[in-house]
Amino acid sequence: MQLYKQYCDGMFVIAQRYIKDMAAAEDAMQDAFIKAFSKLHQFKGDVTFGAWLKRIVINTCLDAIKARKMELYPVNEEVMSMVEEDDWNVADEVTIAEVHKAIEKLKNPYKIVVQLFLLEGYDHQEIAGILDISENASRTNLYRGKKQLKEELKHLQYGTGY
Repeated sequence: MQLYKQYCDGMFVIAQRYIKDMAAAEDAMQDAFIKAFSKLHQFKGDVTFGAWLKRIVINTCLDAIKARKMELYPVNEEVMSMVEEDDWNVADEVTIAEVHKAIEKLKNPYKIVVQLFLLEGYDHQEIAGILDISENASRTNLYRGKKQLKEELKHLQYGTGY
């Protein structure tokens, strides 16, 4: 119970990043705790308990999204080959809260890939495995998501507003 009390608020925030319905996010978080407690013997200590639990929460949320039959946009990999964009910068004036708000406005699958890559630190191989897509599809969705994100944040860079 002590572990639950220590981590439940933070894990709920993470669940809400992926599932907007508060009740569904809470259900996913509860399911993640049940999974974590039932697999506590598998915790090796090579990462912090919080990091281990966070990964379980994220995977549980993604499973819940998949269960709702979220459709990812198909990518024609023969036609579409994206080069990773290394110059991913936003203006210094843009706050973290504004970036999070802009990410919330992205459509799936771009939103989920951008969250997993930029916020959670997953690489394309991990994202591909989690979402059951190819690494190239992950790169393409990230590229498109970043492009939309930059467009969303552009008005903040020049201070023009809407």
